[in-house]
Amino acid sequence: MEPDGELNPDTDDLPLKANTNHILVRHYVLDLTVCFDKKILSGSIVLFLEPCSVGGAKTEDDIGPETGDGPRQKPNKEVRKLGSHAQGSDLFQTTEAEDFTLVLDCCDLEVSKVEEVDTDSVSAALGFPLKVASEDISVGSQADVIQHLFSMPSAHWKEKHRLFSTCSRCPGAQYGSSLHFHSDRWSLQVRKTGVTSSQDFPRIIRIYYMTKPLGGSVKWTKDQDNRECVYTAGSPINNRALFPCQEPPVAMSTWQARIRAPSECVVLMSGEEKAVPAEDGDTHFLTWNYYVTMPMPASTFTLAVGHWCQVPPETLSALEKEIEDRVGCSSLKTELASGLTKSLGEVVRGSPRQIVSRDEATSSDTTFCRSSLGHEELSLADYSGMVDDGISCSHGDYPCRFTERSAWSQRVVPHRVFSPACLLQKAQMGVLKLLPQCLAAAHAVLGVHPFPRLDVLIVPAGFSSLGMASPHIIFLSQSVLCKECPGSGLDRLSLSGSRICHEIAHSWFGLVIGARDWTEEWISEGFATFLEDIIWAQAQQLPSQQTAEQFDLKALLRWRRLSDELQNSKEELQILRPNMERTGEVSDSVSSSVKHALNPDKTFMQVHYLKGYFLLRFLASEVGDQQLIDFFRLFVKKYHGQLVLSQDFLQMFLITFSQKKGLTLSAIYADWLDRPGIPEWLHERGAVWSQARLVEEVKAEVVKWILSSRTHQAKGRKRKRTEPKVNYKELTADQLVMLLELLLEESELSVSSMHALQKTYNLQKQDAEGAPNLSPNDHWR
Repeated sequence: MEPDGELNPDTDDLPLKANTNHILVRHYVLDLTVCFDKKILSGSIVLFLEPCSVGGAKTEDDIGPETGDGPRQKPNKEVRKLGSHAQGSDLFQTTEAEDFTLVLDCCDLEVSKVEEVDTDSVSAALGFPLKVASEDISVGSQADVIQHLFSMPSAHWKEKHRLFSTCSRCPGAQYGSSLHFHSDRWSLQVRKTGVTSSQDFPRIIRIYYMTKPLGGSVKWTKDQDNRECVYTAGSPINNRALFPCQEPPVAMSTWQARIRAPSECVVLMSGEEKAVPAEDGDTHFLTWNYYVTMPMPASTFTLAVGHWCQVPPETLSALEKEIEDRVGCSSLKTELASGLTKSLGEVVRGSPRQIVSRDEATSSDTTFCRSSLGHEELSLADYSGMVDDGISCSHGDYPCRFTERSAWSQRVVPHRVFSPACLLQKAQMGVLKLLPQCLAAAHAVLGVHPFPRLDVLIVPAGFSSLGMASPHIIFLSQSVLCKECPGSGLDRLSLSGSRICHEIAHSWFGLVIGARDWTEEWISEGFATFLEDIIWAQAQQLPSQQTAEQFDLKALLRWRRLSDELQNSKEELQILRPNMERTGEVSDSVSSSVKHALNPDKTFMQVHYLKGYFLLRFLASEVGDQQLIDFFRLFVKKYHGQLVLSQDFLQMFLITFSQKKGLTLSAIYADWLDRPGIPEWLHERGAVWSQARLVEEVKAEVVKWILSSRTHQAKGRKRKRTEPKVNYKELTADQLVMLLELLLEESELSVSSMHALQKTYNLQKQDAEGAPNLSPNDHWR
């Protein structure tokens, strides 16, 4: 993140206001009600806080003030300037400037009250003796109580979460329970009169609030059945308009959520067990409870509420039998039968599904450890202990699946697919049937699945991307679903399969291993783009020659997209490590920002996907494809549950492959990460890929279409004559994309040829990637 003391709200950088150098949220408990009539979520959130001991929360890479009793957060200068954004308690401005201020990232929320949770009640809930009530609430006593809760070992995760839940329901403190607060455009600031350090600040606070209908974190819309729904849409501002939180990646936490929704709705969330909805008194609502035990960034919290239907398994169709024969899916049947849990309720439009929880999930009592690799010198001995038959975790104490022997052999985790009723059949064929082999392939490539289960939701039309991965749940656009068009079965499912593999890959790169600095998006997206090809090829069980040819065609398509994007974008948006040597630093001023995160042009750019992908292709060309995949597995074993920077991956790579003398960290930075434009290696490889066999086949077809178009144009000027029949070759989905791209480069194409193209390749029924909106009204004629 870019350090910036006085943030300018008019820039395209996303402010991160939370003072995580002073105090951390260790656990959130949300209690929200969904109101479709008003398009709001209302209720409360309870924060369990832990002050940072002086110097105790920093690594060598962190640059910042002494935490805990260090410099106080200054009163925000935006307060009086942002009138329409400002709200708060009457006494906030009368508190002393010396008072410690808890600052949370927050926008588009109506906060009505902030209170301290009663210490006596918490002590009783945890089995501590009650103290004598007095006006002076003993923070020391409360600190002991909460520290006891935080320090419970991960083996006791059930008890720990029960106590979190019990504490969250305790009443506000009897004396001085209402805390002073103020919110502005980007933050919520909370103070307690007379408290001058984070060490003395209350350990548990409750915030009452509601979202706004147009808040940026959630989208209120209608699904494909024209029924109301709401979901977190992957906004550039993340979840700060859903709940007050700490957004810097270093602020890892666990969470629990209790969501009340109309009884005909289904609530899907990031959560380690499938929720069993419960009656909510005499109301027409059901309550859904989810929890996460692995500490994660608040930005990964995901919610979807709607009239979703669970996609049912069906009898094998002809296409599924073809897929099974091709990928050996039948070998998974026994595993699936034991791993998947049936819904107790029928999949009926408009009725909720009662879900049976399966595996005993695990819990966490500590935040992710950040990568401590930094710039220190390493040796091969640092990685010598990483072998396939055991893992020694480097993260804090949470019940990690990488240490569970039963998880090592679990190729397919329990999974479900949800969609609107009108898309059930397409989702059944295009997603549910592919998930087992995609999950098994990902396990074969990367090892242990980081999360114990997976839900997939087909989100409403208008979703801004093809997919989005979060812990335990994936959102997919309806655009990836299989269309009814001719062609071989697996090729018809190419976009759906590759997109599923891309999102599954994020479980390893993007979620269980996260970027310590959000500007380094390539650590998530570049890896997922690189791995989607490998996992999808593994899922299809393609021969090595066919795999190599497919990879080269994909590489050329991506090279063309990247080249076009870089020619039409600002250089400052083309850099994978925009903060360069300052990447990962924490500023002395506490506040920071994510560079260009709010730039509308950046939303549509793929440079982090594509340039990051090509960097990994470059590394594979240096050491070998299989050797790089083997290295990925070592990297995951060392860094799972941690935050990393580019240097962590690259330094470990260079040490592991120390025999490659020509590679240096500074050269990789200069060629790939710190400069705009295209590295010379990529120019050279692009010329090679353009002569690959599959590409040459496409070029031959392009020639046929150009000649046919010229024939049609000539016929328009002469008397009609019998037209010779042209035999067009059947193309794969990727070849079809290449064909259309090359034809788009032609200055003219006859209307008759346009119609023939649509008929030959059934373009109206192709998927989103293979079917641009071809119309005779386009520039072709």
